[in-house]
Amino acid sequence: MPSFTIDGQEITAEPGEKILWAALRSGIYIPHLCATEHDELPFGGCRLCLVEVEVSGRREMTTACSEPVRDKMKVYAHTEKVERMRRMAFELIMSDHQIDCKNCAKRKTCHLIKLASSLKMTLQPKTLRSLARDLPIDDSHPLFTHDPRKCVKCGKCVLMCQGMGKSFLDFAHRGFEMVVTTFDHLPLASVGCESCLECVKVCPTGALYLKETGGKADG
Repeated sequence: MPSFTIDGQEITAEPGEKILWAALRSGIYIPHLCATEHDELPFGGCRLCLVEVEVSGRREMTTACSEPVRDKMKVYAHTEKVERMRRMAFELIMSDHQIDCKNCAKRKTCHLIKLASSLKMTLQPKTLRSLARDLPIDDSHPLFTHDPRKCVKCGKCVLMCQGMGKSFLDFAHRGFEMVVTTFDHLPLASVGCESCLECVKVCPTGALYLKETGGKADG
């Protein structure tokens, strides 16, 4: 088994294991949002798991969710540069997120709150103006609601839907206009969704929530 160091702490990894999962398994927390452990081609879009890796005497920035462990490699997960880049990434994410924690169905399980605490930040961006859009809510499905205003474009629901052999949810458009939606923006109730609810389970925010919660805080 390959061994490597994170901030001087030596840990072991499974062959081919990514830095992020080896770190978490060893009790070293690295912020992450879009990462899915068994994804062969990690999305890496949130940029919250950035770390520095020493290569030929120089430190290079990379995402821990996509970088496989190499024997004797040196990883730096909490340098000033890394922390600064993570905070910038988090502010970008939150600038396009409708903040309504009081009425959010996933308030107690929201991953954004955990990330803000880890990064010692507030949910409200301080250096960027809010770019949150007033997108229409899809309430057509009998079991769950899709609120794109709270979507952070992590891609977990898309990956899960595809992993189930379906493609009811996917990304549409590019850049700032990107959204998770159905083909041709059709209502979820009309695209043949089989109600497995796996997308709701993996959603880290209140973008997908069960109707039984009523869209209110769960507690």
